[in-house]
Parts: sequence; C-alpha cells; structure tokens
Amino acid sequence: MSVPADGNQLVNVVVLLGAAVVAVPLFKRLGLGSVLGYLAAGLVIGPFGIGWFSDPKSILHVAELGVVMFLFIIGLEMQPSRLWKLRGEIFGLGVAQVLACGALLTLVGLAAGLSGAAAFMAAMGFVLSSTAIVMQILAERDETASAQGQRIVSILLLEDLAIVPLLALVALLAPSSGGEHGDPWLQSAIAVGCILALLAAGRWLLNPLFRLLAAAQAREVMTAAALLVVLGAALVMELGGLSMAMGAFLAGVLLSESTFRHQLEADVEPFRGILLGLFFLGVGMSLDLSAVAREWQLILAAVVVFMGVKSVGVYVVARLLRASHAEALTRAALLAQGGEFAFVLYGAAAAAGIFDAHLAAVLIAVVIISMALTPLCVLALRWLLPKPAPSMEGVDVAQDLDGCALIVGFGRFGQIVTQAMLARGMKVSILDTDTDAIRAAAKWGVKVYYGDGTRIDMLRTAGAENAKAILICIDNPQSINHMVKLIKAEFPLVQLVVRAYDRIHSLALAKEGVDYQVRETLESALAFGEAALRVIGVPADEAAEVVADVRKRDTDRFELEVAGGLFAGRSLLYGNMMGPADGKNDQPDRETTGHASHAEPGAPA
Repeated sequence: MSVPADGNQLVNVVVLLGAAVVAVPLFKRLGLGSVLGYLAAGLVIGPFGIGWFSDPKSILHVAELGVVMFLFIIGLEMQPSRLWKLRGEIFGLGVAQVLACGALLTLVGLAAGLSGAAAFMAAMGFVLSSTAIVMQILAERDETASAQGQRIVSILLLEDLAIVPLLALVALLAPSSGGEHGDPWLQSAIAVGCILALLAAGRWLLNPLFRLLAAAQAREVMTAAALLVVLGAALVMELGGLSMAMGAFLAGVLLSESTFRHQLEADVEPFRGILLGLFFLGVGMSLDLSAVAREWQLILAAVVVFMGVKSVGVYVVARLLRASHAEALTRAALLAQGGEFAFVLYGAAAAAGIFDAHLAAVLIAVVIISMALTPLCVLALRWLLPKPAPSMEGVDVAQDLDGCALIVGFGRFGQIVTQAMLARGMKVSILDTDTDAIRAAAKWGVKVYYGDGTRIDMLRTAGAENAKAILICIDNPQSINHMVKLIKAEFPLVQLVVRAYDRIHSLALAKEGVDYQVRETLESALAFGEAALRVIGVPADEAAEVVADVRKRDTDRFELEVAGGLFAGRSLLYGNMMGPADGKNDQPDRETTGHASHAEPGAPA
C-alpha cells in the first residue's frame, strides 16, 4: 500500500491530515493528550503500520520547522522580567531537579553498557518531561495557578530552556571524523559571530522593521515577516554550525518585550501547530515495531527503571527543598515521564552519530510508553494520598451561634446576600467549608464560621433551630436539595430562602415547599437585558417597561409550570422560530418578535 515517490503528493497530504483528525480528538477524549494521538496516527500509517509512507525522514526533514517555531514561541514567553521574578523556582528548583535526575539516569545508562555520550543524551532526553501532558493534567485538576502548580510549571519552564544548550552539546559530543570539521577555533569564532549578529539584529533592527510594516497595514506582510524572523534566525545559527532551534529561541527572547509579541505569536502559532503535529506524526512513523517486538523485555525494563529512578530523583529533590510528602509524591507522578523534546534530542543525537538507529528506536519507544502511563500514575495517587484535611488555622468551627438568620455558603452569591442583611444591622451566622475563603473574608471584616450545612449536627450548633430564616446560597443543586429536605424535616417552622441553579431546579424547590427561591442568574440577566436595550437605542422608560413585562411573564410561566410541568407556560415565552402560540401579540407597538418557542426540556432559563 506504499505510495511511490512520484505518486500524487496531494493524496499523501490528505492521508496525513486524515490520520491526525481521527486520532488526536480520540486520544484527547481518552485523556491521553494530542501528542500521543499524533504518535499513534504516525505509527498506523508509517512503514511499520499499514505502510502508506515508507520514508519518515523525508517528513521529519520538513517537520523540524515545527520544532523551530515551537522554540520561537517559548522564547516569546521568556521575557527577561518574567524570568527574573521566577528565578528562584526556575533556576533553583528546576536546575536542581534536572541535574539530579540527569546524573541518576546517566549512571543507569552507563550501567547498561552505553558509552558516556550516549548514556548522557539518553538520560537528558528522558529528564525533559512532557509539557503538553503535564499542563493538561494540571488544567484538568485546576491546579495550574496554585502554589504547587506554579512550582511544577517553573520546572517545566527550565526543562524547555534546557533543550537549547542540550542541542548545542549534541554537536560537541558527536564523534568526529578526522579533519572533516575543519579548524575548531575558526568554527567557534563563526558561531560566536552568528550569535552576536543575531543579538545585534534583535536589539536594533527587529522592532523598527515591525513598526514600519505595521504602518503599511498589510496583514499578510506581517505574517511573512514573522516567518522571516523565525526561519532567518534558524538559518543564521545553522550557518554558524549551531542548532536551528537555538536561533529561533534567541529570536523569541529578543522579541519577548516587544509591543508586537502577541501579534508575532498569533502569526506563527498556526504554522507551529501544524508543523509540530507533522513532526510527531513523523516520530510515530519512525517507531520500529520490529525492534520493539525483538526488544520488548529490554524496553519494558527500561520504562520501569527510567520512570522509577526519575521519580525517586524528583521526590528527593522536592523533599530536600522542603516540599511536603504529598506535594513531592504528586510532582514525582506528574514528571516521571519523558516528553516531546526527547524526540528532538534523540533525533539530533542519532543524526550526529551518538546513537545508532536501534538504540534510538528503543529510547523513543521507552519515552512513548512512559507518556502513555502518566495518566495512570496520576490516577494511582488517589490510592496513595488521602484527601488532605483543610488547614483550620485562623478558622473557627460553628458552635452555639444565635444569629437571626443563618447563611449557608459565602461564595460570590452569598457575599452579596450578606451585605443586605448586614446593612440592616442584623446579626447573622455565616457558614462555609472553604477555609481559604473564610480566612479571606476575615481580612474584609466579615466573620465566617466553618460548617457543613448538609450535616444536621452542624446546623444545630450553628443555631438553625432558633433562626428566623435559613438562607441557602451554595451552588450545588444536589447539596441544596439534600439540605432543603433535611431542614424541612428537622426545622419545619424556620423560613427557608434558597438559591436555585436553573428553572428546573426552581420548580423542584417550589414542590418541596421552600418559602422563597430565586434562580441565580434571573435578576442579573434582566438587568443586563435592560442595559442592552438602552445601548441599542431604546428609551430608558420603555426598556424598563419591556423588562417588567418579561419579569411578569416569567412569574406567570413559573406558576403554570408548577401546576402543569415545564411546558405548561410556553405560550408566554418570547421566541423567534414560530408564530405566537396564543395567536396574538401582546406588544404590537414594539419592535419585538412575540413568538412562542418549542424548547427542549431544560432549555428555558
């Protein structure tokens, strides 16, 4: 099924795009990330899969530009000011972890019989964790902005930076062939001259160039200039005998403080994404399944040893730098794998003769398998780490409270509700389970107690039995429903005022007999709609009248729905799909479409 070299190249492009379009969404849906999707797609269509492509190197040669652009974008994020603010985490924690894990894994490679250069490159490739996978997991766990997450991001940042000197070391460690490489002093002078030329161009030429092009207001020329900067910097470094990726990275750093930074990133991003995806497809095609089949025991052992040793290194460094056991274990699980840059480094090492093809295939297989195992390692943390108890420092547990109103939940909704009670001078008791929010409230002069409103004992100690009203302001419908049933059963004489999630929840609360319920978005949406009418040009009094009509219709609808179900009041709902269900327009003098809609259950707000 292999396509000959002179075959229709458009067919090859369609096959590449089709494989990516099918595999990447599937792997992301499975929680394995887009990188593994590209790798799997390349494996399927490559010479060791169905054999559509027989020469992965021809694709990798073009796709290397994706790595170049990737490093340019990383450089754009490396503003000197940002690097200085994070210097402690990046150049302290990050360097310590990279050096420690690199040394341990290099010893493993030497013990396995590799040469010094091969052991070092194999180790350093595996040290560079997968930024794509780790960042995705942090985002899913909502930990990117946390202190723990920021430390992991700093480590990933240092590892991204480390690829640049590592690629330069490849050229130094490459076995030489006599005088083939010429005078080393001359080569060094040329390399230094290229770096200085690039620095000078970035300092004095790039910003004036982009200002000139921006004044011309030619969007496509700005895009062309962005590509020219990236590829030109890469070419200069290549001519100097250095890495193309280093040139692109330096260009990005030089432009990181420029006013055109975001424009450049937007221009390069589409090319970067496509070409980097193509690079991973090429890497997947390069995975020699026959070598994996022959060496499966070696590969399995290497995965276990490399991940185990790296995890130990990450854990020990974290503990030495005063991280808690839980944080160190989490960091070890997240960073135990090799990453995308390992393919770049191993490819460069193989091209330079540090690795042979067999060793490169084994190492790439080890990295791919370690990346696939990372989500499983993170899931295993649930068994190893019990859910940490919240810190109670500066927090008081609800005990013998006697407010005339008990407010459960001090989030965005509860904070506003509380203001109305306090403005009247009422004594209120406020409960919440978020200890950070409780401490933050104290800084603003509001006393909030720790207490779970879904527990009857907590409600009693918070004074629910003697309160005139209980205000439920949390945003979880299931917890609200449980609390309502509990309060109605235990404290039937207390007035119950409840925040509803949506219309269906409101109907359920009404049937439970709460004294008052309101949908959390109702009044803000009505105010927003009234403001929008005024902005469009409707007179203020008429806008207010329109919103009053909508509010009355909503109230009437709700009463009908309580008795007859969700669709009972649909004739009162304005829509833009059909004529009025009641055959008339209540507001003929307004520029509105008084149509009743046939909404799906749950759709009306």
